[in-house]
Amino acid sequence: MVDFCKADSLIMEVEETLTHNRNIGKDDKLKVGVDLGTSHISITVLDSIGKPVACAMEEARVVRDGLVVDYMGAQSIVKRLKMNIEERIGVELAETAIAVPPGTSKRDSDTHRYVVEGAGMEVVSIVDEPTAANMVLNIKDGVVVDIGAGTTGLSIFEDGNVVYTADEPTGGTHLSLVIAGNYKITFEEADRIKRDKSRHKEIRPLILPVVQKMASIISNHIRGFKVNDIFLVGGTSCLTGIEDIIKAETGINAVKPYNPLLVTPVGIALSCSL
Repeated sequence: MVDFCKADSLIMEVEETLTHNRNIGKDDKLKVGVDLGTSHISITVLDSIGKPVACAMEEARVVRDGLVVDYMGAQSIVKRLKMNIEERIGVELAETAIAVPPGTSKRDSDTHRYVVEGAGMEVVSIVDEPTAANMVLNIKDGVVVDIGAGTTGLSIFEDGNVVYTADEPTGGTHLSLVIAGNYKITFEEADRIKRDKSRHKEIRPLILPVVQKMASIISNHIRGFKVNDIFLVGGTSCLTGIEDIIKAETGINAVKPYNPLLVTPVGIALSCSL
């Protein structure tokens, strides 16, 4: 039985700092993480022992399939979020960690770094997204699967060490496209339906083939490894019952923590200055 008690408690505390930051001293050593996601950009701030201080998040369409497609737009949002948090806590955010999908080329990783450094923060560490998520989950054995808006990325862990990573372009965006096509509505309207938990049962038959595709991605990449558990994170993992579909398709136990959307952003901050 997987116990997410500690991870869930941490995520709940981070949720609170979206609206109510915690006071800190000006000399406190902060851990900062910038997440350039396909659907959201966020900055998460923790203190030196990993306790949540502040978090700010904004919806964005400046990254596609893990790649920055609107450099100035991304930089503008990061600057805005940075200023928001600095005004709230009274401390400058000087250093940060960032994350990229597994297998991202150095050139594309550098683009993420340039965006953040152009917004006024030095990037001190870069980690792949599922590995960042495991900074929160602390999984020793199994596969951490980060299903974002653009891609499904995964890291396989054995004895706490990453032994394999992969990433493929299927994610929440594809769910929204299917919903939009079925209801003949805009992508934005479909995206809102996808995030409305009260409509998850309604849309489940529509999005089932896409989730099954995600499951096949996982199955293909874990073949040859001894994996007893699949740990789901990322915004798309917020979909009600997605873990049941993944389990049914792969034949492997699938679980997710509280609010999977925030797991990777918090893990990025935890990886700062490691």
